[in-house]
Amino acid sequence: MASQSTLGSPDRSNLVAYWSVPLLDGVHTVEFDHGTTSGKRVLRIDGKEVLHKDWMFKLVGDIKFTLGKHETKCELRVDPIAHFAFSYSLWVDGLPLEKYCEQQEKVMKSWSVVIKGKRFRIVLDKRTLNVWVDGDKIEPETEFVETGSQYKFYVEEEPVVIKSASNGKKKEVAYNLFVNNMPSEDDKDVLI
Repeated sequence: MASQSTLGSPDRSNLVAYWSVPLLDGVHTVEFDHGTTSGKRVLRIDGKEVLHKDWMFKLVGDIKFTLGKHETKCELRVDPIAHFAFSYSLWVDGLPLEKYCEQQEKVMKSWSVVIKGKRFRIVLDKRTLNVWVDGDKIEPETEFVETGSQYKFYVEEEPVVIKSASNGKKKEVAYNLFVNNMPSEDDKDVLI
């Protein structure tokens, strides 16, 4: 999960920050252009321009916006630093992006799979045991088995199973995804 801003870009001279934000419906990109002499601001989400302001006199401040199907609240902060420079940070659900990603890793398990040429993001909320496919909550068939539980559902008519099992540590459960009985790694593509 990329969670740091990246400075500079050969094709956009004013691009000062770029972030990847993992949400239930996929990983979204946030790009920010900032003309430090003109105050120009351009915000792009997933490559689409959602804010464009020219000739702003105030060079610092916050930009609030939402991201993804579930309209997750985000805030891009532009703060001054020494020598007429600026720092750029992204906050998601009230947390700095790095902390948000750490929190999500504790409570969510996600996989990326390609089935019949289409990419799907499958997410399991470990607190509620809800399953999401591309941001849509689904109702899998739940089965209790000797080693734990299984959550069965279909994506593009292909059988998908999330299996849980104790990993031997106190109160820790491991979750694994199988598509057509083929195991998938966390957030790594499985081609079916």
